[in-house]
Amino acid sequence: MATEDFRLLQKVQDMMVYGYPLLNQFPKAEKFSLAQDIRNSMNEMLRLTITEEKKKSKLATLEHLDVENEFLKRLLCVSMELKYLSRHHYGVWEKKLVEIGKMIGGLLKSVSGKPKT
Repeated sequence: MATEDFRLLQKVQDMMVYGYPLLNQFPKAEKFSLAQDIRNSMNEMLRLTITEEKKKSKLATLEHLDVENEFLKRLLCVSMELKYLSRHHYGVWEKKLVEIGKMIGGLLKSVSGKPKT
């Protein structure tokens, strides 16, 4: 499972590297609201991924990470609808989050012994 944890951490970092420059393109009025919420969510995902890697009891952390992943997807959807993100950038970023979500789901399944609903 350590290899899967490392790959998840790398995917989260890759997603952040992709997303941070896009947030600089948000309107000035949104840099300290919606863009900051997205940054905070990405930072929380990174923190939770590291926490999950270090803890013996991983279930609660993975569940929180799964919720944070979904929250970030919703923030990005709102950003696209407000036209702060192009459809292309939204699509690429969302694809990264879907991949992260699949990895979280796999880890949840292996930790809990049952599939995620």
